[in-house]
Parts: sequence; structure tokens; C-alpha cells
Amino acid sequence: MKPITLLQPQKIVFGTGCLQTFVDDYLRLGYKHLFVVTAPPIMPLIVDTMMQLATAGVGYTIYSDIKAEPTVNDFKKIRRLARSFKADSVVGIGGGSVLDMAKLVAALHQSGQRVEDCFGTGLIRKKGLWLACLPTTAGTGSEVSPNAILLDERDHLKKGVVSPFLMADAAYVDPKLTWTVPAKVTADTGMDALTHCIEAYTNKFAHPAIDVYALQGIRLIAANLERAVKNGQDVEAREALALGSLYGGLCLGPVNTAAVHALSYPLGGEYHIPHGLSNAILLPSVMKFNMPANVRRHAEVAIALGVTPGANDEETAQRGVDFIYRLADAVGIPKTLTELNIPQTAVDTMARAAMQVQRLLKNNPREVTEQDARDIYNSLYSSL
Repeated sequence: MKPITLLQPQKIVFGTGCLQTFVDDYLRLGYKHLFVVTAPPIMPLIVDTMMQLATAGVGYTIYSDIKAEPTVNDFKKIRRLARSFKADSVVGIGGGSVLDMAKLVAALHQSGQRVEDCFGTGLIRKKGLWLACLPTTAGTGSEVSPNAILLDERDHLKKGVVSPFLMADAAYVDPKLTWTVPAKVTADTGMDALTHCIEAYTNKFAHPAIDVYALQGIRLIAANLERAVKNGQDVEAREALALGSLYGGLCLGPVNTAAVHALSYPLGGEYHIPHGLSNAILLPSVMKFNMPANVRRHAEVAIALGVTPGANDEETAQRGVDFIYRLADAVGIPKTLTELNIPQTAVDTMARAAMQVQRLLKNNPREVTEQDARDIYNSLYSSL
């Protein structure tokens, strides 16, 4: 069995209502200048939390103007604000973009490094400020991953920073924070979490230590995503999605994702399509492409999705792909890139951009050439 390194927060708390645990833990630590990164829809959910901290003598400032696809320049602006505030600790409360920004602000707060010089793996030099992450969507799993993604305006491409120094000190996964997430965002982020688990399990670098997270994440999300989309107040479904997303996040550091994510980056970088939606529309097509490279693994994914086994692995695996098409349709994911206002004339440019994401493409179970990328994109211009 090949060696594997698992990086996780020192503390992971899961459960409805554990936002209060964050407050209690933070006050025990004794920090006094908390920089809060969040988004406008989250503000009503944390009013009481901020009041408790203020009453206990904690000074804080809130930055809530996070965009769906934050850029390098956005990061520089936020880091300046954190420095002028003299932050001694950081908390991110929000979706993946919020958490990624909080991770970068904490890691590079006292550093002379430019974020542009950190794109890649293992390039951040040292640990930064104390950091907590509280996800408000069941999607990215960023609260437990060593990854952060930014849009680099210089070439209109989303790029990743991967470092053990991006790992949060503590993660608090409170499903209650997801109850008010709109149906569309629930669908997009849920498909993103499902993609993390499927790509981890079918990855060239898949590992038994991570397979358990990936398969259970697939089971939880497949069985509960449509329920949560149809009824956001379905507490059981929300808890299952939050746990499935957490499992997907635990897959990201040691195994990471592959071609779905690599091909999704140009959609976000050039056309500003939300990350989860980009992955959701690409997932079944890339699964279909990858299936011949590892039929047994794809058949096992299909079983975890809940399909009835076929006569052989090929038939079972295909049923899994068919399930993903049906699930995506049931939760309102568009079938074509035309519906996202991406012209087919953009395919060549997107394929070239995707080929730059070798950090992820090298993980894919089947080699992806530039022509393969074109073919996958072009397949999404005719109704399936």
C-alpha cells in the first residue's frame, strides 16, 4: 500500500448548533482582534455570534463583500484591511470562496510573499494567523482542505494554492447555517461535493484511507440532494449533505480532484460561471469519458449512488453515469453550455486553458488531450 499524508484541522466539530461551540472555543483561546470574512446573506445568521464576542471584549471587523469568483486583486485588498486592523485571528463564515479567502488572508497576513508566487503546491513558507472555518454551504469542503482557489485576472484562469499552511486550525460544520441556502445554490454546491467524492474515488491516486470518505460521501449526497433542493428545511437531508460535503473536503488534500475540475476552471475564469455549477454540468460527460480507464471503480461508484447492479461492471458503471444525468436534471442543472451563454466558438480557447491545469489533470484516470477537452466541451452543445 503506497504512503499517503492526511492533513486535517486540529479540531473538527460537526453538528447542528455547533456555531456556539466556535464562540466558546474562541473565547477560551484569548485572541482579541478577529478578522471576519463572510458574505451579505450570512450576516443575519451571525448577529448573535458577533454580539457574544463583542460582549466578551473581542474586537472584530467584518469584510462581507466577497465575490462568487474572487480575484488576486480582491485578495490584496482584503489582506490590506486585515493588516490595518492588526488582526490576530481570522474566521471564514460562508461558502467556498469566502473560506478560501479567509485561508489565504490568515496564511499570508504576516508574510512578505505575493499570492501570485504561491500558485502551485507547497510554496507558502510559514504558518500564519489562527484560523477557523465555518461553511454555510454543503459543497466545497474547503473548511478541511489545504487548497484555495483564486481567479488570476492576468490570464482569466482560476488557479490553486495548495499548502499545509492553508489548513484551518479548527472547522465547525453546522448544518443549521445551510438551512436558508436557496435551492439553486444547494443544487450547484451539492453537485460540487459529489464531484469531489467521485473524482477522489476514481482518481489515479485513489487510496483506501480516503476511499471510505469518498464512498460514504457519494451515498449521503446521492440520497439527499434532491430532497434538500425541494425542501430546504428538511433537517435530515441538510445534515446528510453537510456531512457528505465534509467527507468530500477530506478527500481534497491527500487525493484531490481531476478532469472535471480542470475543465471547469475556464468556465469560471472566463465566463464567471459559479464553481459548483461548472462542475455539475461537466461531471456526467467526464465520467463517461473516464469510465473505460477504470470500469470497476466506476461500477463501485454507481453502487454507492444507489443504482441496481447490471449484468457486469460496464453495465453497472453506465447506470451510474445515467443516474448522474438524471440527478442533475432533477435538481435543475442545465444540460448544455449554451444555456450558460457560453458560445461554441469558445471551445478551442477553453480547451487550451484547461490543459494548463496539469496539477489536476495528472490525477485523472485517463489521459486528457487538448482534443479530448474539445470533444467533452462540444458534447455539451447538443441536448442529451
